Amino acid sequence: MFDNFNDIGESVKGGKKGTLVVAAAAEGDLLKALSTANEVYLDRVILVGSRAKIETISISESVNISKMEIIDVADMAAACEKAVALVRQGQADFIMKGLVDTAIFLKAVINKADGLMVGHLLSSIMMVRIATYHKFLILSDGGMIIDPDLEKKQGIITNAVEFSRLLGISPIKVGCLAAKEKVNPKMPATVDGAALKQLSQNHFWGSDVLVEGPIAMDLLISKKAAQVKGFVSEVAGDADVIIMPNIETGNAIIKVMTHLGHAQLGGIVMGACVPIILTSRSDSYENKLNSIILGAFLTQNRDNCHQIREEHQERNETIINRK
Repeated sequence: MFDNFNDIGESVKGGKKGTLVVAAAAEGDLLKALSTANEVYLDRVILVGSRAKIETISISESVNISKMEIIDVADMAAACEKAVALVRQGQADFIMKGLVDTAIFLKAVINKADGLMVGHLLSSIMMVRIATYHKFLILSDGGMIIDPDLEKKQGIITNAVEFSRLLGISPIKVGCLAAKEKVNPKMPATVDGAALKQLSQNHFWGSDVLVEGPIAMDLLISKKAAQVKGFVSEVAGDADVIIMPNIETGNAIIKVMTHLGHAQLGGIVMGACVPIILTSRSDSYENKLNSIILGAFLTQNRDNCHQIREEHQERNETIINRK
């Protein structure tokens, strides 16, 4: 297990460095993070967007982009489509959203004919290192899925489990966040939490995954709170993954940890054939760089996009033949 983003970065340095393509890359802190990453963690960076804007910002921000390739595409939607195409063509290993509306970017990603989907749910994963907790926390979903039902929460956990395994976490301790530990039909998060725990007990995600739910935040992150309340669970006070009941909760927790807890964080979208970096304009240089490091690490430790898409196609053909 890694203790911080520097540790993950050191692992990336020791492996085969990949290529990152960025759609609409005309943003200052992003270019700074890309410049650092290109020197240390990546073999190649491709910037797709307005060449004039990218070069103007690089000059004003004193960012060296001389080692990056620029593909001049002024239109935002076209830039996103081109970036996705480069991944599908094998010219890039993972993809990042720049200064473009998320809906425009994701439209290119999820395009049925030319996108990057492989039949899985797309979900946002935020990896957080905060000084007041003894290890990384993985929070999902706080950025994409507004109000997930039980089926979507299964998919969110599936992506979080894949992410955790790639990072070497075992066993993977997952908590389904709610306001209380008792099931209340009027509180859907408690009902879903209990159902997801039952799935885990039936080894839905494998024997290395322990899901607790429903469970409140204090019990997830504090062994003392669990002892005081008499709550016995292997997950209590030692959670690796926290599953959010809705996007508002996830968004709020992440921002409190960032702005009040001074946490380090990096974000990834899982579920496509390659890691997707979907940072916010307000994210710092450091957090953008952490996200790139995560993407580079995942790229080194999972199959490439073409292999994943071929496996997906084979599964679909098998299902069709059985019918």
